[in-house]
Amino acid sequence: MHTVTNTRIGGVGGALAVWAASRALLLVFVFQVVRFPGQVVVHDVQDIYRGWYPVLSAGAFPAHDVSWQYPPGAAVPLLAPGALPFLDYAAAFFVLALLADAVVLGALLRDARGSGRLGGVWVWVGGVALLGPIVYARYDVMVTAVAVLALLAFRRRPAVAGALAGFGAMLKLWPLLVLIGAPRGRPLRRSWLSAAAAIAALLALFAALMRNALSFLAFQRDRGTEVESLGAMVFHVARHFGWHGQVRMHYGSMEFLGRHVHLVSAAALGLSVLGMCWLLWWRLRARRFTSATPYDAAFTALLVFTTTSRVISPQYMVWLVGVAAVCASARGTVLRLPVYLTLAAGLFTTLEFPVFFTHVTSGDVWGLLLLGVRNGLLVAASVISCRRLWAATVPRTEPTTARAEPVEPGALSVLSGQ
Repeated sequence: MHTVTNTRIGGVGGALAVWAASRALLLVFVFQVVRFPGQVVVHDVQDIYRGWYPVLSAGAFPAHDVSWQYPPGAAVPLLAPGALPFLDYAAAFFVLALLADAVVLGALLRDARGSGRLGGVWVWVGGVALLGPIVYARYDVMVTAVAVLALLAFRRRPAVAGALAGFGAMLKLWPLLVLIGAPRGRPLRRSWLSAAAAIAALLALFAALMRNALSFLAFQRDRGTEVESLGAMVFHVARHFGWHGQVRMHYGSMEFLGRHVHLVSAAALGLSVLGMCWLLWWRLRARRFTSATPYDAAFTALLVFTTTSRVISPQYMVWLVGVAAVCASARGTVLRLPVYLTLAAGLFTTLEFPVFFTHVTSGDVWGLLLLGVRNGLLVAASVISCRRLWAATVPRTEPTTARAEPVEPGALSVLSGQ
């Protein structure tokens, strides 16, 4: 049996050293000991999350604020800094984000203990480093930790995996996608039933204990086309040909406002619906399931969901890196190239936000190039993932068996050895 106790550069010791050094640097940036270039990324924690804290503590959701677009379970990570009263809110949040990061690392290392494969560990260590301080300045790393634990629990405890996915869906809807590749039979039934039970129980609990638990639905519905999304590329290009729309803060993000924006937003929703329909069709047709299929399916679903979204905020890449890390840890995965493309997209995400975000919002050539490369990498990763997942799991239609030719009487004696 392989072990992962070696200390060579590419082994556990090297991974832990790189993790510790890179995370120390991230903390230096989020605590603003050294300022990270470009936009300030800690605004959400210091102003928005901290502003919601007293409202949530009083037993209500901030229904007055259009930036509140999260399921009711989001109250858990946003209230969690109160468990560290010796730190101010922002500092406590950053410490908890570091802890969530460490939980993912520990889960991946534990999973690699029997196989000796550290590919997933390195994807997480390197991917988070490429994304920069945004990882600790949003609560998405905590959601990703729950999704990673759910995926890794599939192999032995499908009911636990489902319950974790249901809990994750109450934090941010996307973790429910990790169940799409559940193996047929008992694992499929147990995972989805436990997810449904967890969601129902948590919804009932939040509705009973807190006011305005479903207010996020209206604000999420009214969002438009965010400047970093795939659909936004239409307007980035159109501005160079006379389109006179504007970029403004709208529903919590920088969005395009102007003629035809609603059409592009509707088209993006249509693409997301088509993507989900394809995934359901794949689910119905898939017959060959390996130990890697749940991971490959989850990564593919998340790529499709993220790439076609009206909003591709930088923190969304944390989700992809987490699920990609689980995918890379599996023997037999067919999605190694999409994993590498996602890591490259993470680097370009950091360049377009926060480093050169003013170029993105102004739509100049440099901003258009950075955003075009990032979104192009995501599109390529999505298409390749869909094709490879289908090829690996859906059997080809067998050709019709040729009609049997009549056998001559003399041939029978030859065949029988007479």
